[in-house]
Amino acid sequence: MTAPLKNADPITVNVGLGERAYDIVIGRNVLPSLGARIAALRPGARTAIVTDKTVAKHWLKATEESLAAAGIPTSHIAVEEGEGSKSYAGLETVSEALVAARIERNDLVIALGGGVVGDLAGFAASILRRGVDFVQVPTSLLAQVDSSVGGKTGINSPQGKNLIGAFHQPVLVVADTAVLDTLSPRQFRAGYAEVAKYGVLGDAAFFNWLEANHADIVRGGSAREHAIATSCRAKAGVVSRDERENGERALLNLGHTFGHALEAVTGFSDRLYHGEGVSIGMVLAAEFSAQLGMIAVDDAARVERHLIDAGLPTRLRDIAGFTQEGLADADRLMALMAQDKKVKRGKLTFILLEAIGQAVIANDVDPATVRDFLHRKLTA
Repeated sequence: MTAPLKNADPITVNVGLGERAYDIVIGRNVLPSLGARIAALRPGARTAIVTDKTVAKHWLKATEESLAAAGIPTSHIAVEEGEGSKSYAGLETVSEALVAARIERNDLVIALGGGVVGDLAGFAASILRRGVDFVQVPTSLLAQVDSSVGGKTGINSPQGKNLIGAFHQPVLVVADTAVLDTLSPRQFRAGYAEVAKYGVLGDAAFFNWLEANHADIVRGGSAREHAIATSCRAKAGVVSRDERENGERALLNLGHTFGHALEAVTGFSDRLYHGEGVSIGMVLAAEFSAQLGMIAVDDAARVERHLIDAGLPTRLRDIAGFTQEGLADADRLMALMAQDKKVKRGKLTFILLEAIGQAVIANDVDPATVRDFLHRKLTA
Protein backbone atom coordinates (compact mmCIF):
# COMPACT_ATOMS: atom_id res chain seq x y z
CA MET A 1 0.00 0.00 0.00
CA THR A 2 2.94 2.37 0.44
CA ALA A 3 5.19 1.56 -2.55
CA PRO A 4 4.82 4.44 -5.03
CA LEU A 5 3.42 3.79 -8.48
CA LYS A 6 5.26 4.97 -11.56
CA ASN A 7 3.68 7.90 -13.37
CA ALA A 8 3.63 5.94 -16.63
CA ASP A 9 1.61 3.05 -15.23
CA PRO A 10 -2.16 3.52 -15.34
CA ILE A 11 -3.85 1.46 -12.67
CA THR A 12 -7.34 0.03 -12.52
CA VAL A 13 -9.23 -0.23 -9.24
CA ASN A 14 -12.42 -2.28 -9.32
CA VAL A 15 -15.46 -1.39 -7.26
CA GLY A 16 -16.94 -4.81 -6.51
CA LEU A 17 -20.71 -4.52 -6.65
CA GLY A 18 -21.66 -7.71 -8.47
CA GLU A 19 -23.52 -6.97 -11.70
CA ARG A 20 -23.02 -3.23 -11.07
CA ALA A 21 -19.26 -3.44 -10.57
CA TYR A 22 -17.18 -0.85 -12.39
CA ASP A 23 -13.57 0.19 -12.90
CA ILE A 24 -11.70 3.31 -11.83
CA VAL A 25 -8.91 3.96 -14.33
CA ILE A 26 -6.17 6.15 -12.84
CA GLY A 27 -3.16 7.53 -14.65
CA ARG A 28 -1.53 10.43 -16.40
CA ASN A 29 -3.00 11.18 -19.86
CA VAL A 30 -5.73 8.53 -19.79
CA LEU A 31 -8.45 10.98 -20.93
CA PRO A 32 -7.81 10.26 -24.65
CA SER A 33 -8.80 6.64 -24.00
CA LEU A 34 -12.29 7.63 -22.79
CA GLY A 35 -14.02 7.18 -26.14
CA ALA A 36 -12.58 3.71 -26.74
CA ARG A 37 -13.49 2.62 -23.23
CA ILE A 38 -17.07 3.83 -23.62
CA ALA A 39 -17.41 2.23 -27.05
CA ALA A 40 -16.33 -1.11 -25.59
CA LEU A 41 -18.60 -0.72 -22.57
CA ARG A 42 -21.74 0.56 -24.34
CA PRO A 43 -21.60 -0.09 -28.11
CA GLY A 44 -23.91 2.26 -30.00
CA ALA A 45 -24.60 4.57 -27.06
CA ARG A 46 -25.00 8.31 -27.50
CA THR A 47 -23.61 10.61 -24.84
CA ALA A 48 -24.18 14.01 -23.28
CA ILE A 49 -21.40 15.74 -21.36
CA VAL A 50 -22.27 17.77 -18.26
CA THR A 51 -19.45 20.10 -17.24
CA ASP A 52 -18.86 23.55 -15.81
CA LYS A 53 -17.70 26.58 -17.72
CA THR A 54 -14.21 26.61 -16.24
CA VAL A 55 -13.52 22.92 -16.86
CA ALA A 56 -14.98 23.27 -20.36
CA LYS A 57 -12.25 25.75 -21.29
CA HIS A 58 -9.56 23.22 -20.45
CA TRP A 59 -10.95 19.74 -21.12
CA LEU A 60 -14.21 19.77 -23.11
CA LYS A 61 -12.49 19.76 -26.51
CA ALA A 62 -10.20 16.86 -25.61
CA THR A 63 -13.16 14.89 -24.27
CA GLU A 64 -15.24 15.51 -27.39
CA GLU A 65 -12.30 14.56 -29.62
CA SER A 66 -11.87 11.28 -27.76
CA LEU A 67 -15.55 10.45 -28.21
CA ALA A 68 -15.52 11.49 -31.88
CA ALA A 69 -12.50 9.29 -32.57
CA ALA A 70 -14.51 6.34 -31.25
CA GLY A 71 -17.55 7.29 -33.35
CA ILE A 72 -19.66 8.29 -30.34
CA PRO A 73 -22.18 11.13 -30.87
CA THR A 74 -22.24 13.69 -28.07
CA SER A 75 -23.62 17.03 -26.93
CA HIS A 76 -22.80 19.12 -23.88
CA ILE A 77 -24.24 21.40 -21.22
CA ALA A 78 -21.99 23.72 -19.17
CA VAL A 79 -23.19 25.06 -15.81
CA GLU A 80 -21.63 27.74 -13.65
CA GLU A 81 -18.69 26.67 -11.51
CA GLY A 82 -19.29 26.19 -7.79
CA GLU A 83 -21.75 24.83 -5.24
CA GLY A 84 -24.43 27.24 -6.44
CA SER A 85 -25.09 24.91 -9.37
CA LYS A 86 -25.90 22.03 -7.00
CA SER A 87 -29.42 23.40 -6.55
CA TYR A 88 -32.97 22.76 -7.64
CA ALA A 89 -32.49 25.31 -10.41
CA GLY A 90 -29.26 23.65 -11.53
CA LEU A 91 -30.90 20.24 -11.55
CA GLU A 92 -33.76 21.56 -13.68
CA THR A 93 -31.34 23.14 -16.16
CA VAL A 94 -29.31 19.96 -16.59
CA SER A 95 -32.32 17.63 -16.68
CA GLU A 96 -34.11 19.66 -19.34
CA ALA A 97 -30.92 19.84 -21.41
CA LEU A 98 -30.57 16.05 -21.26
CA VAL A 99 -34.18 15.59 -22.32
CA ALA A 100 -33.66 18.05 -25.19
CA ALA A 101 -30.55 16.10 -26.24
CA ARG A 102 -32.76 12.99 -26.47
CA ILE A 103 -30.62 10.97 -24.09
CA GLU A 104 -32.37 7.63 -23.72
CA ARG A 105 -32.05 4.75 -21.28
CA ASN A 106 -29.37 3.00 -23.35
CA ASP A 107 -27.28 6.17 -23.61
CA LEU A 108 -24.78 7.70 -21.21
CA VAL A 109 -24.38 10.94 -19.31
CA ILE A 110 -20.74 11.96 -18.82
CA ALA A 111 -19.86 14.03 -15.76
CA LEU A 112 -16.77 16.04 -16.71
CA GLY A 113 -15.76 18.10 -13.70
CA GLY A 114 -15.24 18.20 -9.97
CA GLY A 115 -17.49 17.10 -7.16
CA VAL A 116 -20.26 19.58 -7.96
CA VAL A 117 -20.59 18.43 -11.55
CA GLY A 118 -20.32 14.77 -10.60
CA ASP A 119 -23.04 15.04 -7.95
CA LEU A 120 -25.32 17.13 -10.16
CA ALA A 121 -24.89 15.12 -13.37
CA GLY A 122 -25.15 11.82 -11.51
CA PHE A 123 -28.40 12.85 -9.81
CA ALA A 124 -29.85 14.11 -13.09
CA ALA A 125 -28.92 10.78 -14.69
CA SER A 126 -30.55 8.87 -11.82
CA ILE A 127 -33.93 10.53 -12.41
CA LEU A 128 -33.82 11.01 -16.19
CA ARG A 129 -36.29 8.54 -17.72
CA ARG A 130 -36.22 6.85 -14.29
CA GLY A 131 -32.52 6.06 -14.58
CA VAL A 132 -29.79 6.47 -17.18
CA ASP A 133 -26.22 5.23 -16.75
CA PHE A 134 -23.39 7.71 -16.37
CA VAL A 135 -19.61 7.94 -16.49
CA GLN A 136 -17.48 9.98 -14.11
CA VAL A 137 -14.51 11.92 -15.53
CA PRO A 138 -13.34 13.74 -12.38
CA THR A 139 -11.16 16.80 -12.92
CA SER A 140 -10.37 17.77 -9.33
CA LEU A 141 -8.32 15.91 -6.76
CA LEU A 142 -11.30 15.80 -4.40
CA ALA A 143 -13.48 14.20 -7.06
CA GLN A 144 -10.80 11.72 -8.13
CA VAL A 145 -10.25 10.36 -4.64
CA ASP A 146 -13.74 10.65 -3.22
CA SER A 147 -16.90 12.01 -4.80
CA SER A 148 -16.61 10.24 -8.18
CA VAL A 149 -16.51 6.84 -6.47
CA GLY A 150 -19.37 5.21 -4.61
CA GLY A 151 -22.52 6.44 -6.30
CA LYS A 152 -23.56 9.27 -3.99
CA THR A 153 -25.29 11.91 -6.11
CA GLY A 154 -27.40 14.90 -5.17
CA ILE A 155 -27.95 18.59 -4.70
CA ASN A 156 -27.94 20.94 -1.74
CA SER A 157 -30.98 22.22 0.11
CA PRO A 158 -31.03 25.65 1.72
CA GLN A 159 -31.34 23.64 4.93
CA GLY A 160 -28.20 21.56 4.42
CA LYS A 161 -25.62 19.91 2.23
CA ASN A 162 -26.57 17.02 -0.10
CA LEU A 163 -29.98 16.50 1.47
CA ILE A 164 -31.66 15.79 -1.89
CA GLY A 165 -30.16 12.93 -3.86
CA ALA A 166 -29.91 9.26 -4.71
CA PHE A 167 -27.44 6.40 -4.75
CA HIS A 168 -26.63 5.91 -8.43
CA GLN A 169 -23.36 4.16 -9.27
CA PRO A 170 -21.38 5.16 -12.37
CA VAL A 171 -20.48 2.50 -14.91
CA LEU A 172 -16.92 3.80 -15.33
CA VAL A 173 -14.57 6.34 -13.72
CA VAL A 174 -11.65 7.74 -15.73
CA ALA A 175 -9.31 9.78 -13.52
CA ASP A 176 -6.62 11.50 -15.57
CA THR A 177 -4.10 12.90 -13.11
CA ALA A 178 -2.71 15.30 -15.74
CA VAL A 179 -5.88 17.39 -15.56
CA LEU A 180 -5.01 18.28 -11.97
CA ASP A 181 -2.20 20.46 -13.29
CA THR A 182 -4.78 23.11 -14.21
CA LEU A 183 -6.19 23.41 -10.68
CA SER A 184 -5.43 26.44 -8.57
CA PRO A 185 -3.23 25.72 -5.52
CA ARG A 186 -6.21 26.31 -3.26
CA GLN A 187 -8.41 23.84 -5.17
CA PHE A 188 -5.70 21.19 -5.09
CA ARG A 189 -5.12 21.64 -1.36
CA ALA A 190 -8.85 21.37 -0.70
CA GLY A 191 -8.87 18.01 -2.46
CA TYR A 192 -5.90 16.85 -0.46
CA ALA A 193 -8.03 16.97 2.70
CA GLU A 194 -9.96 13.95 1.40
CA VAL A 195 -6.68 12.09 0.72
CA ALA A 196 -5.50 12.73 4.27
CA LYS A 197 -8.90 11.59 5.54
CA TYR A 198 -8.29 8.02 4.36
CA GLY A 199 -5.13 7.80 6.40
CA VAL A 200 -6.65 9.39 9.49
CA LEU A 201 -9.74 7.18 9.53
CA GLY A 202 -8.39 3.77 8.61
CA ASP A 203 -4.75 3.48 7.53
CA ALA A 204 -2.05 4.72 9.89
CA ALA A 205 0.73 3.54 7.55
CA PHE A 206 -0.74 5.60 4.72
CA PHE A 207 -0.94 8.63 7.00
CA ASN A 208 2.74 8.16 7.89
CA TRP A 209 3.55 7.98 4.17
CA LEU A 210 1.55 11.13 3.47
CA GLU A 211 3.48 13.02 6.14
CA ALA A 212 6.68 12.19 4.26
CA ASN A 213 5.41 12.56 0.69
CA HIS A 214 2.71 15.24 0.55
CA ALA A 215 5.06 17.72 -1.15
CA ASP A 216 5.63 15.28 -4.05
CA ILE A 217 1.87 14.83 -4.39
CA VAL A 218 1.50 18.59 -4.84
CA ARG A 219 4.38 18.70 -7.35
CA GLY A 220 2.80 15.96 -9.47
CA GLY A 221 5.45 13.32 -8.91
CA SER A 222 4.87 9.59 -8.72
CA ALA A 223 3.43 10.06 -5.23
CA ARG A 224 0.36 11.71 -6.74
CA GLU A 225 -0.83 8.61 -8.61
CA HIS A 226 -0.08 6.43 -5.61
CA ALA A 227 -2.05 8.66 -3.24
CA ILE A 228 -5.05 8.70 -5.57
CA ALA A 229 -4.97 4.94 -6.17
CA THR A 230 -4.60 4.18 -2.46
CA SER A 231 -7.52 6.46 -1.64
CA CYS A 232 -9.68 4.87 -4.34
CA ARG A 233 -8.82 1.36 -3.16
CA ALA A 234 -9.83 2.31 0.36
CA LYS A 235 -13.14 3.78 -0.73
CA ALA A 236 -13.87 0.97 -3.21
CA GLY A 237 -13.43 -1.58 -0.45
CA VAL A 238 -15.81 0.23 1.88
CA VAL A 239 -18.43 0.81 -0.84
CA SER A 240 -18.36 -2.84 -1.93
CA ARG A 241 -19.11 -3.87 1.67
CA ASP A 242 -21.63 -1.16 2.54
CA GLU A 243 -22.98 0.54 -0.56
CA ARG A 244 -25.85 2.46 1.05
CA GLU A 245 -24.13 3.54 4.26
CA ASN A 246 -25.92 1.26 6.68
CA GLY A 247 -22.75 0.81 8.72
CA GLU A 248 -19.06 1.01 7.84
CA ARG A 249 -19.44 3.54 5.03
CA ALA A 250 -20.40 6.20 7.57
CA LEU A 251 -16.73 6.24 8.60
CA LEU A 252 -15.95 8.00 5.31
CA ASN A 253 -17.79 11.02 6.73
CA LEU A 254 -14.98 11.79 9.16
CA GLY A 255 -14.94 15.59 9.47
CA HIS A 256 -18.09 15.99 7.40
CA THR A 257 -20.69 16.54 10.12
CA PHE A 258 -18.83 19.61 11.33
CA GLY A 259 -17.64 20.51 7.82
CA HIS A 260 -21.07 20.41 6.16
CA ALA A 261 -22.49 22.70 8.85
CA LEU A 262 -19.67 25.17 8.21
CA GLU A 263 -20.32 25.02 4.46
CA ALA A 264 -24.00 25.71 5.04
CA VAL A 265 -23.38 28.63 7.37
CA THR A 266 -21.04 30.20 4.81
CA GLY A 267 -23.69 29.84 2.11
CA PHE A 268 -22.00 27.05 0.09
CA SER A 269 -19.74 29.74 -1.29
CA ASP A 270 -16.07 30.09 -2.15
CA ARG A 271 -15.53 31.40 1.37
CA LEU A 272 -15.09 27.74 2.28
CA TYR A 273 -14.43 24.95 -0.22
CA HIS A 274 -15.77 21.51 0.67
CA GLY A 275 -12.31 20.08 1.32
CA GLU A 276 -11.47 23.04 3.53
CA GLY A 277 -14.60 22.36 5.57
CA VAL A 278 -13.56 18.70 5.85
CA SER A 279 -10.09 19.76 7.03
CA ILE A 280 -11.48 21.96 9.80
CA GLY A 281 -14.07 19.27 10.56
CA MET A 282 -11.41 16.57 10.94
CA VAL A 283 -9.49 18.71 13.40
CA LEU A 284 -12.68 19.40 15.36
CA ALA A 285 -13.49 15.66 15.35
CA ALA A 286 -9.97 14.82 16.54
CA GLU A 287 -10.05 17.46 19.29
CA PHE A 288 -13.54 16.44 20.40
CA SER A 289 -12.35 12.81 20.53
CA ALA A 290 -9.42 13.93 22.69
CA GLN A 291 -11.79 15.82 24.98
CA LEU A 292 -13.77 12.60 25.43
CA GLY A 293 -10.57 10.71 26.26
CA MET A 294 -10.73 8.57 23.12
CA ILE A 295 -7.52 9.67 21.39
CA ALA A 296 -4.25 11.06 22.71
CA VAL A 297 -4.00 14.84 22.63
CA ASP A 298 -0.66 14.50 20.82
CA ASP A 299 -2.28 12.44 18.05
CA ALA A 300 -5.04 15.01 17.61
CA ALA A 301 -2.35 17.68 17.32
CA ARG A 302 -0.49 15.54 14.80
CA VAL A 303 -3.55 15.44 12.54
CA GLU A 304 -3.81 19.20 12.65
CA ARG A 305 -0.07 19.68 12.09
CA HIS A 306 -0.16 17.59 8.91
CA LEU A 307 -3.11 19.51 7.50
CA ILE A 308 -1.37 22.79 8.27
CA ASP A 309 1.78 21.50 6.54
CA ALA A 310 -0.40 20.72 3.50
CA GLY A 311 -1.61 24.34 3.47
CA LEU A 312 -5.13 23.68 4.70
CA PRO A 313 -7.27 25.65 7.17
CA THR A 314 -7.72 23.90 10.49
CA ARG A 315 -9.43 26.46 12.72
CA LEU A 316 -12.76 28.25 12.63
CA ARG A 317 -10.93 31.57 12.56
CA ASP A 318 -9.34 30.50 9.24
CA ILE A 319 -12.72 30.89 7.49
CA ALA A 320 -13.12 34.16 5.59
CA GLY A 321 -15.45 36.51 7.44
CA PHE A 322 -15.50 34.23 10.45
CA THR A 323 -16.48 36.90 12.95
CA GLN A 324 -19.15 38.41 10.73
CA GLU A 325 -22.61 37.31 9.64
CA GLY A 326 -23.41 35.32 12.77
CA LEU A 327 -21.03 32.43 12.12
CA ALA A 328 -19.90 32.46 15.74
CA ASP A 329 -23.07 30.84 17.05
CA ALA A 330 -22.96 27.31 18.44
CA ASP A 331 -26.76 26.98 18.38
CA ARG A 332 -26.85 27.79 14.68
CA LEU A 333 -24.22 25.15 13.93
CA MET A 334 -26.06 22.61 16.07
CA ALA A 335 -29.30 23.30 14.18
CA LEU A 336 -27.51 22.72 10.87
CA MET A 337 -25.92 19.51 12.14
CA ALA A 338 -29.39 18.33 13.19
CA GLN A 339 -30.23 18.25 9.45
CA ASP A 340 -27.22 16.04 8.70
CA LYS A 341 -28.01 12.94 6.64
CA LYS A 342 -26.56 10.73 9.37
CA VAL A 343 -29.14 11.84 11.94
CA LYS A 344 -31.24 8.85 13.04
CA ARG A 345 -34.42 9.34 15.04
CA GLY A 346 -33.23 12.81 15.94
CA LYS A 347 -29.84 11.63 17.25
CA LEU A 348 -26.60 12.88 15.72
CA THR A 349 -24.04 10.38 14.49
CA PHE A 350 -20.43 11.48 14.85
CA ILE A 351 -17.33 9.87 13.37
CA LEU A 352 -14.68 10.06 16.08
CA LEU A 353 -11.13 8.77 16.54
CA GLU A 354 -9.59 6.26 18.91
CA ALA A 355 -6.20 6.61 17.20
CA ILE A 356 -4.77 7.79 13.90
CA GLY A 357 -6.00 5.14 11.50
CA GLN A 358 -8.86 4.04 13.74
CA ALA A 359 -12.17 5.88 13.37
CA VAL A 360 -15.37 4.77 15.06
CA ILE A 361 -19.07 5.54 14.69
CA ALA A 362 -20.52 7.24 17.77
CA ASN A 363 -24.31 7.28 18.06
CA ASP A 364 -24.61 8.29 21.71
CA VAL A 365 -22.85 11.65 21.90
CA ASP A 366 -24.55 14.14 24.22
CA PRO A 367 -25.65 17.17 22.13
CA ALA A 368 -25.04 19.49 25.08
CA THR A 369 -21.41 18.32 25.18
CA VAL A 370 -21.04 19.03 21.48
CA ARG A 371 -22.62 22.46 21.86
CA ASP A 372 -20.30 23.38 24.74
CA PHE A 373 -17.30 22.18 22.73
CA LEU A 374 -18.33 24.31 19.72
CA HIS A 375 -19.00 27.31 21.92
CA ARG A 376 -15.49 27.13 23.34
CA LYS A 377 -14.00 26.83 19.84
CA LEU A 378 -16.08 29.70 18.51
CA THR A 379 -15.17 32.04 21.34
CA ALA A 380 -11.49 31.07 21.58
